[in-house]
Amino acid sequence: MSFSDIWLVLQQGVLSGLVTGSVYALLAIAIVSVFKTTDVPNFAQGEIFMIGGYVALTLLLVAGLPFAVVIPLTLAAVALIGALFQKVVMERVTHSRGVGVQLVIATLGLAYLLKGVVRQTGLGDTPRSLPPLVSTDAVIIGDAVLTRLDIVIFGVAVTVMLLLYLMFNRTRIGKAMRAVGMNPKASQIVGIRLSRIRMMVWALSGLISAVAAILITPKILITPDIAHIAILAYAAAIVGGFTSLPGAVLGGLVVGIVENLVGLFISTNAIVVAPFLLILVTLVVRPQGLLGGKPQVKKV
Repeated sequence: MSFSDIWLVLQQGVLSGLVTGSVYALLAIAIVSVFKTTDVPNFAQGEIFMIGGYVALTLLLVAGLPFAVVIPLTLAAVALIGALFQKVVMERVTHSRGVGVQLVIATLGLAYLLKGVVRQTGLGDTPRSLPPLVSTDAVIIGDAVLTRLDIVIFGVAVTVMLLLYLMFNRTRIGKAMRAVGMNPKASQIVGIRLSRIRMMVWALSGLISAVAAILITPKILITPDIAHIAILAYAAAIVGGFTSLPGAVLGGLVVGIVENLVGLFISTNAIVVAPFLLILVTLVVRPQGLLGGKPQVKKV
């Protein structure tokens, strides 16, 4: 392979990786935000993402609603699922002095419940994709080729990340979420209602997952097993730093780029292994992740 060929493949891999990585970054943000405020890894994140795709597909193809109505309804529906799960299940487990293992099992229960609902309704019998939001005409950037849809996916994902940054840093709700993530007991002392904030964080996690589903499902098939994408989001969170929201963004982009470069330079069969190798290398070289700080004990 000549240098020009290597340069071409490198450009294509990086640009395509930024597109897919931006979606991984959104899901990683959803995972990290829940973990920071509840100390519980959400193992239902992939299924929540999957439900977002099926809600949009049902509203669009079965109900015949236009995209302008489908998008807000999907966001609201998936956010409501997250909020209700926190209020009805997680909060009760916490009040009954449930430990971390029981809370994790509760998220696994949600994962199997959502997947079971999809299978029982028959929606998952035929794999389908959402119609693209925009045209899929080719766009040449440097020597690489993307589509208009790719550019929209990346642009919307980055916009959502910027809005989340502004929310966490400029709004009272966002600052309350950060406070609960840093010190729940101290936050409660100053008047922040933990149950309310945690419910809002779960709703936000669902909303972000729905955005990711709407963005990427025009490019991939929607099936009950699409939830495996959460593995890549977890890889992104671990690589970037499991307690760092900026780290989740960086980790998502890194995973997306590495995944695409491995597929182009080595083999498409090696793509499945790449995220796990990234996790292993990160845990060996920098266990706290690229932007993760030193482990701290939360105290009042």
